[in-house]
Amino acid sequence: MGIYHSHSEEETEQIGAAFAETLHQGDVIAFTGDLGAGKTAFSRGILHGLGYTGCVTSPTFAIANEYHTAKADVVHFDMYRILDTNALWELGFEEYFNGQSIVLIEWSENIADALPPHIQIEICYGECPDDRMISIRAKGEL
Repeated sequence: MGIYHSHSEEETEQIGAAFAETLHQGDVIAFTGDLGAGKTAFSRGILHGLGYTGCVTSPTFAIANEYHTAKADVVHFDMYRILDTNALWELGFEEYFNGQSIVLIEWSENIADALPPHIQIEICYGECPDDRMISIRAKGEL
């Protein structure tokens, strides 16, 4: 789907907002990237691109935040603290793959064996402190 270059958090959000236009109910987006790379900024951009006007924060401690937009309900997961996929089933994780919600999953590498078909987004640091390389691969490109 492409590689994008961002030079600021705001630009990462703008790329996320533009990407949101391609999403449909039932899509699963799996993020990877180092701590502070911009996974939440990109997710915030997606939500704003879908029309959500409220505050979007990292669900690190809540594990999941739910949002309602005109296009679809969105569930935003952070799997940073999930080290055992058995814990996912206790959370009711599979219930979110209902074909109605858009599911965003940060730190998806921690649950790689539990992921359904998904769009993969990798965010890496660039040469300058605020630069990011954002790689988006479609489900069939994995």
